[in-house]
Amino acid sequence: MAGSLYLIPVTLGGNNFREVIPDYVVNITLSLRHFIAEDLRSARRYLKLLNRDFPIDDTNFYILDENTKGKEFSYFLEPLLKGHDMGLMSEAGIPCIADPGADVVRLAHKMSIKVVPLSGPSSILLALAASGFNGQRFVFHGYLPVKEESLRMKLKEIEKRAGKGETQIFMETPYRAQRMFEIITTTCNSDTLLCIAADITLPGERIKTDSISEWKKNPPELKNKLTIFLLNRS
Repeated sequence: MAGSLYLIPVTLGGNNFREVIPDYVVNITLSLRHFIAEDLRSARRYLKLLNRDFPIDDTNFYILDENTKGKEFSYFLEPLLKGHDMGLMSEAGIPCIADPGADVVRLAHKMSIKVVPLSGPSSILLALAASGFNGQRFVFHGYLPVKEESLRMKLKEIEKRAGKGETQIFMETPYRAQRMFEIITTTCNSDTLLCIAADITLPGERIKTDSISEWKKNPPELKNKLTIFLLNRS
């Protein structure tokens, strides 16, 4: 009988995992000896955080990153076909949500392998829930273009969609978050609503929704913060 593929959530940062990862998820994670992970060092570090005595040397890791070829996915899943349970581990948050792994999960379904999602923090969903925006109609865009001209065009496009009551969600790398805020506030209409969710679940968490005009009066400090941006006009 094939094993189960568990989708293993990881904290969004920090070391206090007990505040965001349920005990039963911790127990399942620590029971596994086969993992698919994006980065070997961070995967090992997280397992040691959960339990300093975790047997790293007796655990098998399969790396899924931008260099992984699709033909390797079947090899990754071989332990499952031999009856071993396995974990697909996110770098942060929940696997396959703005995170690699969907192709592996799809292949697991084709191979009739049971896929088990586990509860954990998702910065995208937590930001949406706390924004006060429409949680029934929303679009997640991932990362927007880096070049300023393309970025401004994309912002105007999604602002128009926000005007139809559809919440627009996107993210930015910590070192570009402040720049993103400045471009948003000099591109979008003054009455457009912007929610900024920074460092969710971390000690410095800040989530606030206000109009673009109000944000200009009190700009936030977002440098080096994990930030989710949400737009709405209704």
